[in-house]
Amino acid sequence: MSETRYKRIILKISGEALAGADGLGISPLTLKTVADQVKDIRDLGVEIGMVVGGGNLWRGAVGSSMGMDRATADHMGMLATVMNALALQDALEQKEVPTRVLSAIEMRQIAELYIRRRAIRHMEKGRVVIFAAGTGNPFFSTDTAAALRAAEIEAEVILMAKMVDGVYDDDPRRNPAARKFDRLTYFDILNRGLGVMDSTAASLCMDNNIPLIVFDLNQAGNILRVVQGNMIGTFVGRD
Repeated sequence: MSETRYKRIILKISGEALAGADGLGISPLTLKTVADQVKDIRDLGVEIGMVVGGGNLWRGAVGSSMGMDRATADHMGMLATVMNALALQDALEQKEVPTRVLSAIEMRQIAELYIRRRAIRHMEKGRVVIFAAGTGNPFFSTDTAAALRAAEIEAEVILMAKMVDGVYDDDPRRNPAARKFDRLTYFDILNRGLGVMDSTAASLCMDNNIPLIVFDLNQAGNILRVVQGNMIGTFVGRD
């Protein structure tokens, strides 16, 4: 068995990343790529919790900007994350990876209700746990859900799989001169407004000393490289 740096992780995948090159919907190729990589690290004995966004299907902020009640729009976004979680579960189970979807909103026919001890027990038994429906509350992002779940299950790190290879001082897709950061502190994220995650999530990570690694999901094998301790992407921590 290969040595890994982390034994229990939260893997945060944005809805945008799940959409792949299409930008909307769910990309079957991206699902397969994620499932292959998650299987690789699970086979090494890593305990895996996943938090998935829903922006590829619906964004609460967009609905709110159209005049929709914000709580209603955010609840729709939570349902979008459940759809993505079920797609990921199916992709993983096709690879014979035992998987459980735990939802912050009760929907017994398709997912288990999130209970902290249940989630930990599933991971200890080698099951990949996908946390769906965010925190179950409007006005909180799935980044905050990732930080909260990481604190609750005592994850060692949050791996943030993005469409870019790290954190930049500007959008590298629009500005070729944008500068990439190798390391940042939580205060850098909060003070510079770099868009890694919202301030609530960043503060929660800082208060609980949970490091983040932001990296490119599109590069095959990157999840394994990060878990094995290779320095890719951008590391965010206390120092």
